[in-house]
Amino acid sequence: QKMEDLCSVSGLDPFWDWNLTWYTSRPDLTQCFQHTVLVWFPCIYLWTCSPLYLLYLQLRPHRGVIPLSKLCCSKTVLVTMVINQSINQSINDPMFIAPAPQVVAVVLMQVERMKGTRSSVLLFLFWSLLVLCSIVPLKVNIQLIIDQVSVIDLVPVLGYQRPLEAEDLWSLRDQDSSIRIMTDLENFWTQNQKQAEPGSGPCWTRSRLDDFTGPTEKTCLLKKTTKGRGYSLFLLHALGRSFGTDFLYGTFCLLLHDAFMFAVPQVLSALLGFMRDSDAAMWKGFLFASLLFLLCCLQSVLHHQYMFHCFTVGMRLKTALVGLVYRKSLLMSSAARRQFTLGEIINLVSADTQKMMDFVVYVNSVWVAPIEIALCFYFLWQLLGPPALAGITIVVLIFPLNAVLAKMRSKLQELQMKFMDGRIKLMNEILSGVKILKFYAWEEAFLRKVGVLREGELKNLKRSQILYAISLASFNSSSFLIALSVFGVYVLFDERNVLDAQKIFVSVALINILKTPLSQLPFMNVISPQAVVSLKRLTNFLSQDEVRPDNVERRRHSSDGDGVVIEDGFFSWSHDGSPCLRRINVKVKTGSLVAVVGHVASGKSSLLAAMLGEMARRRGFVSIKGSVGYAPQQAWVQNASLKDNILFGGERKESWYHRVLEACALLPDLDLLPARDGTEIGEKGLNLSGGQKQRVSLARAVYRKSDVYLLDDPLSAVDAHVGQHIFDRVIGPRGILRDKTRVLVTHGLNFLSKADLVLVMEDGQISEMGSYTELMDQKGAFAKLIQTFSGNPGRENTIVQEKNVGRLTEADKAHTGRVKLQMYREYFKTIGLTFIMTIVFLCAFQQAASLAYNYWLSLWADDLPVNGTGSNHELKLSVFTALGFTQAMAMFGTTLAIALGGIMASRHLHADLLHSVMHSPMSFFEVTPSGNLLNRFSKEIDAIDCMIPDGLKMMLGYMFKLLEICIIVLLATPFTGLVLLPLTCIYIFIQSFYVASSCQLRRLEAVSRSPIYSHFSETVHGAAVIRAFGEQQRFVLQAHRRIDDNQEAYFPRFVATRWLAVNLEFLGNLLVLAAAILCVRGRGELSPGIVGLAVSHSLQVTGILSWIVRSWTDVENNIVSVERVKEYENTPKEAAWTLEERLLPAAWPNTGNIQFEDYGLQYRKELDWALKDISINIQNREKVGIVGRTGAGKSSLALGIFRVLEAVEGRIFIDGINIAHIGLHDLRSKITIIPQDPVVFSGSLRMNLDPFDTRSDEDLWTALELAHLGSFVSELPQKLDHQCCEGGENLSLGQRQLLCLARALLRKTRILVLDEATAALDMKTDQLIQSTIRTQFEDCTVLTIAHRLNTIMDYTRVIVMDRGSIVEMDSPAQLIHLQGHFYKMCVEAGLA
Repeated sequence: QKMEDLCSVSGLDPFWDWNLTWYTSRPDLTQCFQHTVLVWFPCIYLWTCSPLYLLYLQLRPHRGVIPLSKLCCSKTVLVTMVINQSINQSINDPMFIAPAPQVVAVVLMQVERMKGTRSSVLLFLFWSLLVLCSIVPLKVNIQLIIDQVSVIDLVPVLGYQRPLEAEDLWSLRDQDSSIRIMTDLENFWTQNQKQAEPGSGPCWTRSRLDDFTGPTEKTCLLKKTTKGRGYSLFLLHALGRSFGTDFLYGTFCLLLHDAFMFAVPQVLSALLGFMRDSDAAMWKGFLFASLLFLLCCLQSVLHHQYMFHCFTVGMRLKTALVGLVYRKSLLMSSAARRQFTLGEIINLVSADTQKMMDFVVYVNSVWVAPIEIALCFYFLWQLLGPPALAGITIVVLIFPLNAVLAKMRSKLQELQMKFMDGRIKLMNEILSGVKILKFYAWEEAFLRKVGVLREGELKNLKRSQILYAISLASFNSSSFLIALSVFGVYVLFDERNVLDAQKIFVSVALINILKTPLSQLPFMNVISPQAVVSLKRLTNFLSQDEVRPDNVERRRHSSDGDGVVIEDGFFSWSHDGSPCLRRINVKVKTGSLVAVVGHVASGKSSLLAAMLGEMARRRGFVSIKGSVGYAPQQAWVQNASLKDNILFGGERKESWYHRVLEACALLPDLDLLPARDGTEIGEKGLNLSGGQKQRVSLARAVYRKSDVYLLDDPLSAVDAHVGQHIFDRVIGPRGILRDKTRVLVTHGLNFLSKADLVLVMEDGQISEMGSYTELMDQKGAFAKLIQTFSGNPGRENTIVQEKNVGRLTEADKAHTGRVKLQMYREYFKTIGLTFIMTIVFLCAFQQAASLAYNYWLSLWADDLPVNGTGSNHELKLSVFTALGFTQAMAMFGTTLAIALGGIMASRHLHADLLHSVMHSPMSFFEVTPSGNLLNRFSKEIDAIDCMIPDGLKMMLGYMFKLLEICIIVLLATPFTGLVLLPLTCIYIFIQSFYVASSCQLRRLEAVSRSPIYSHFSETVHGAAVIRAFGEQQRFVLQAHRRIDDNQEAYFPRFVATRWLAVNLEFLGNLLVLAAAILCVRGRGELSPGIVGLAVSHSLQVTGILSWIVRSWTDVENNIVSVERVKEYENTPKEAAWTLEERLLPAAWPNTGNIQFEDYGLQYRKELDWALKDISINIQNREKVGIVGRTGAGKSSLALGIFRVLEAVEGRIFIDGINIAHIGLHDLRSKITIIPQDPVVFSGSLRMNLDPFDTRSDEDLWTALELAHLGSFVSELPQKLDHQCCEGGENLSLGQRQLLCLARALLRKTRILVLDEATAALDMKTDQLIQSTIRTQFEDCTVLTIAHRLNTIMDYTRVIVMDRGSIVEMDSPAQLIHLQGHFYKMCVEAGLA
């Protein structure tokens, strides 16, 4: 067991697995066994025998010292290198102990030499054992290499034959997996923490319970330390230590690549010297040509080794950062959570981690580029002398200009990211509250809000792109400006300075080398500020306050004493905020039931949060004995099966599971679900009613068999008989939790007499405390409340008819095959033909200017000197200058035109996506996870904003450049065409393999990204529940799996890119070889100028071929984003919002008459009828209550009236008008609903009440006063401008419900539908609200889906529904007299 624990701590598999070792066709040993037994066995042998052997050497006669030999020195050096490698491995693997025995072996070798012993049986056996024990790991590594090499070649071939699927991809290497990366990072972080001052380093480990004998969970979580630069450096240091070795290896490859790169101009110089020297032997020319080919091949191999290692490190860094953000989101305090909306967290994961990854890939340019520039000018000095320094002036002038531009761009990008954060945050809220938007016809108001944010985002992007165009044009023109300055100064400095082919084209080759560092530096100027901004944002997030483990002292469970203790407790939601709870003193005896009551916002839920440790403890003491089960007020349900929601990671014990389902009244619901408890629950429980969600949440808590239960009003949304059933079977004195400590927040006064202790909360304090009898005897406020509401009112649940068949949500699907041409048409259509033709013309004009000034150089080189001096320098320089500046201006125009065209396309595509989503029916949102949609609005739109225009810019530029090179090479050596033609065919063949595979890998990567976002969303909303149950580690592992699935698609994509580059660059190198050899053979016919032009340009083909396919693939990969954005364009849409031909009177409906004629409704064609043969005539001003059991169809009536679901048969008339013939907004804006789930959007109270901003402040205050929120809002510092957090988290649930009532009062329509509108309110507030509804809506038709039967006893009529049909309909008194269904319900509620 100890070995198993050791393996699990180190993140390895089990110590022994018979299925892996014996019951298999390919036997193997577990990783843990390989890392322990196979490593430790030789070590233990050596450690055990060494002391005895040393004693033997000491006692035996001295034979003299053996002098050091080359063999002995070699062995010592070899073992020292092994020790060094082992030390590096031991850093990554804390269980790896190999360095120690090897050190002992070196010591023994030297002792034996000093004692005159030439051979050692001990060391021979040690090395033999070490070799034998290394055979298994060696076999595994060899097999892994063979598998990966074969798969690397197989993936493009397989992708060409058929569309790739996720099963075709190979698993991530162990060192690339999330668990390994996070384990290593944790180890380095811990080491850094130990070296830092006490208390200065982040704390990563945290136990569930102090001194608790249950399982202790180790969660890699960041704790707030120091903000700002120090924290960023601390984070970077840990990341650098984790990934530094691979990065340094890649850097070494880069340095070797640069060495060969600077050798190429020297060989070119020798080749041009050979061409000028007619007496030189021909073999020398072939040698120089072969050397060029060899050097180019070595450059390719080393460059792509470097890129492979950098991309691998970047991928690991991204994995680590996503893991850190996820862990942080699990532990953020409530105050910190309010500062970061879900949209902002998703943006951190999607955009900021990607920018950090891009920075890692190109960070070496920061220091390598200046060295390359210096070397270029050194060789230019060697060639041209002091005039070479003139080029430095150009570089010195360009860099400050671009530094200023980069700083301006950085500020613009920060603004752009803020707008993007706001847009994603708003989209997340829209998707979460889309049902409310549709009920209230608020879509257009929120479309305008998204539009404003999007325009702000694109405005800053446009300014940034203009600056980028200036920066890019200046840097790309730098090679021309350097050549102009160097050549100009050289020829004008001394008339005897003559530019020949060797000087011109070797200089051009060196200046072309300058293009790489000079182009990388502006790129670094772009990504460095972005990376700094992203690092600041990530650091700011990771350094936020966390829920402190010392807020609550966790003790071992015991059957005696107090289960929960709070002494003199002062609590607040943030460490610097004013206390929300004051002077709290509570002692809850183990096994007792405590009820907490009070008005809305009195602090009931806050008290439970304080017990959980969710609130900051400002003063006092809190302790809980044993484990905790928690059921929140707003039930949190996962997008998983009903069974998985209840088990919540636990093992299924059939008898206990069935008992919990029965106690929580879930067995009847299973009969309604198509797959029973295997039915998938939609995101946030979309396909469950509020009551069902509450019962699932309660069942989850009960199934855990915890010691202390904190239940936050779990009975608020259930029927009277169901509520009584749950209390009796679960919570009450005879329930299955009777021996547990229970703290129950409730508005059900009929349960209080069975509580051992009752706490009355008022204004954040306990105003009364005692048993039910004691409080009644005191005759205080509690006693008066009980006497006023002693009617034991029941509650009625609105259950949505189940709408799914087993599986509900649709996973994000990947399209297959090449991207359709239609997607390109869609993209370019949004730009416009005129704009596209302008871009193509500018590209062609730019390249024509480039060809002209390069050809002019060759003419200049062939111009023979007269009397040892050059002639017409001014003319040559003037033409050269004019052509160069023409190219620069054309390049600026091209870059700017493509950027502006991309912004135009992006604006249209985002607007179309937003329009498509907002016009989709509710059924679309029920089956489409929000992560899929957020992925479209964040990552895919970001790709359309930036990646596609950049890819098009590169692709067009390189294609025209390749055309220029082909023309030059063919002009010089026409026979090159014989080589060029087959190379072109092979090129097309290779790229067709790659593009097919790459596009599908891009789709798979995009599809696997959506579950990450969905999991983040789910975790952030349920963080309090996850923490309460101590399930952080399980959710972290789930996040690991989703991240790894995403990286399994990403890793082959960049490996395939390297595969392509190596193959294509080899083709380019063949062209260099062909051009050079043909030039050598035609030495007598070709001028040095044209040879220099041809060979120097052919050297550029190597990179250009690769960049063309890479940029082409980038475009095709990112055009997938257009495909995914357009995916929702053809999904079913709801009816038109307005119909101009059916304009309604302004006062419609003026009476409020509602008539159903044979109305029938289905959620989907394959399901049973939700409503059938409904015929009712509801007169104006009539008050109608709608009641019924679970699944009766009550809410379906409301959905039908609002046309959230369209009729399958029959009609609904309002004031004589068929609602199917009018626009949805025309209908929904004229009737009002107060929904069951109160939805509040982030923004001001004013916006939440009146998003169209059409009402006066007086109207808003009147509505708030009538909703009993006036006094609360008037006490807020900003009054109506008070900012609500995302989801209204800074308001209590009751206050949110009252805000929904205020919305209805503000609309004051003739028809009002109440859907369990006061479930979260206490009895007194509920009575006030009912009174307000009766007076303010006296002239209106009111339909109430009854939640408390006493509220509809004075209604005109009551409709009793069962299985989608009306079974009873009459006045309440008459229905009671008939003693039918309604009578039975009244008996259960204590009203008959």
